[in-house]
Order: sequence, then C-alpha cells, then structure tokens
Amino acid sequence: MTERLLAANRRYAEAFKDPGMDARPVLRVAVVACMDARLDLHEALGLELGDCHTIRNAGGVVTDDVIRSLTISQRKLGTRSVVLIHHTNCGLESLTEDFRSELEMEVGQRPAWAVESFRDVDQDVRQSMQRVRTSPFLQHTDDVRGFVFDVRTGLLREVDPA
Repeated sequence: MTERLLAANRRYAEAFKDPGMDARPVLRVAVVACMDARLDLHEALGLELGDCHTIRNAGGVVTDDVIRSLTISQRKLGTRSVVLIHHTNCGLESLTEDFRSELEMEVGQRPAWAVESFRDVDQDVRQSMQRVRTSPFLQHTDDVRGFVFDVRTGLLREVDPA
C-alpha cells in the first residue's frame, strides 16, 4: 500500500507548483476532528490548501497533544477560531476503557493514554469545547464552536455548549 501512495505522490509532484504561502492559515482557524476516513474536511467545509490548521485523532478528542497543537497554532501561527467536529457512528462509541486493559494483557504494558470513549456524541463535543475554553495555554477561546458531522447526509449540526 505504501508503494501505491508513493506512486501517487510522484504523479502529484509532477504538476506541483509551490503556492508561495507560509504556515499561517489564511482563515486563522484551527479544525479539530476525528480521524475517520469518511470525513473529507476540506471538501465538507469548502476549504482550500492553506486555509486552516487541521488536527485529527480518534474521536476528535481534545487531549493534551491537541492543546499543544492548538497553542502553537494560536500563539505562533495566528489562528483565532477553533472548530471541533465529531461525527455520527464513531468507533469510540463502541469502545470502553477496558480496551486499555486488553492491550495490557496482550502486550504486557498498560497504555499511558485514555481511550476517551463516549456514549453521547453531543456531550463529548461539549466536553471538548470546555477543555479548549478552559485551557490556560490558549489565548483565543471566545470563538470555539462544536459540531457533529452526519456521516449519512454530510451535514454539520451545531452543538449547544450549555
């Protein structure tokens, strides 16, 4: 599979032209989303190359590493807004923290990280918004909005933070 990806990259590079931009997102927004392969964030949000920072992980969870990335994005690269996107039918809805114990039994070491599984996607978005809004490292927490992407319709539904 990696060879297939490298071949695609060579074709891409043949027509590649340096867009002449730096690492600062044009729209000054950072998007935190799930890594789910069904989410084409640029297409779904009408974004172009250079418009935003995109931070993805399992569940779109706001972890310490996401806070690290958002802090760099804001303090060094000028972003001001944060958009959080979770989605329907997420794999984390079917996991529990028991997954860590299973891994420990299999490999002999307990993961240091939490699974961050959930049952209520809206509540998980609210928790993520709260983590961003209360981080002492982030300077811009007034424009933090959370959404659920419907994997069947492609529509975003905003989650009330209350």
